[in-house]
Amino acid sequence: MRTAICERLGIEFPLFAFSHCRDVVAAVTNAGGFGVLGAIAYSTDQLDTELTWIDERVGGRPYGVDVLVPGRVDASALDRRAHLMDFIPERHRDFVTHLLSKYGVGAAPQPMTAVADEFGRRVTASGATGLIDVALEHRIGLIASALGPPPPEMVARAREAGVPVAALVGTVEHARRQVAAGADLIVAQGTEAGGHTGEISTMVLVPQVVDAVAPVPVLAAGGIASGRQMAAAMALGADGVWCGSVWLTTEEAETPPAVKRKFLAASSLDTVRSRSRTGKPARQLRSAWTDEWDSSQESPGPLGMPLQLLVAEGAMARIAAAAEKGEPGAVELVNYYVGQVVGQLDQVKPARQVVYDLVGEFGEAVERLKHLSG
Repeated sequence: MRTAICERLGIEFPLFAFSHCRDVVAAVTNAGGFGVLGAIAYSTDQLDTELTWIDERVGGRPYGVDVLVPGRVDASALDRRAHLMDFIPERHRDFVTHLLSKYGVGAAPQPMTAVADEFGRRVTASGATGLIDVALEHRIGLIASALGPPPPEMVARAREAGVPVAALVGTVEHARRQVAAGADLIVAQGTEAGGHTGEISTMVLVPQVVDAVAPVPVLAAGGIASGRQMAAAMALGADGVWCGSVWLTTEEAETPPAVKRKFLAASSLDTVRSRSRTGKPARQLRSAWTDEWDSSQESPGPLGMPLQLLVAEGAMARIAAAAEKGEPGAVELVNYYVGQVVGQLDQVKPARQVVYDLVGEFGEAVERLKHLSG
């Protein structure tokens, strides 16, 4: 099971675990995989704290950080606005207020404007640069650009620190652009995946990307939550797999309990690619939130990124708090990013056990294939 990427990064299994939860990252890393912490949820100080915590628990084993650079908010325009929510058209703010009222969502733990301001400053170019600087101060083995080509400053800083750069893609053309921009590792993510995805399936996308960017190594992502799916990805030419959804129902996951319950009960038909959370198509659990934004005649339609992200995060903080209190309307609205493999996620397990199950089933799948050729 050891591929070239294992040798390059010093890991036992070519299994990459994307998670916003430090506990998942540490557990997978300690089990022989490669945890990757999604940094968008953190300020620079918070990220430093999270990475210090991981450093103290993985004993020098390599792990990674994923940074999102979705767009630029003009600094001079920002200086003229008291809050980032001031960038949001009144019609969209009114629609959010209407939704919360329609579904009986109670008072927010903090004002929506404050949530949007705090979150929004992290998804500007300057905010992402700060996160990159913090990440490279730690003992990371990889830094990933989650959306679009890695910014030149990311590549330059990573090269100086001797840290490989990974980039996620949904088309062959995007893969070529990422390599030209300096990516050392490509993650070919099919439409089955949770979060931002394109329209091409993993089975089709991976071999095309492998051929297009060789000898740059490629990880397969999207629709991978078992050893059989991992073996299929490797058969397509991938050097390893990048998984996200499978960790959302682990014991360590940061997933809110109300959302985790919805995941465990969902089928693979219960996800949708929607712009309602970020402004770009992102696969997530279908809920009243996605239905209202995408299908309601009252909807003004999602804004572009990152403005829709600010709208959604401000509202979701309020919705999630109400859902944890069991408010029925909030439970209808609440959702999260997840791939079509959600239909396979019907148990809560420790992340370490998920790693071992994936590796064990991978071995069984390979043995079956050996018998077919014998």
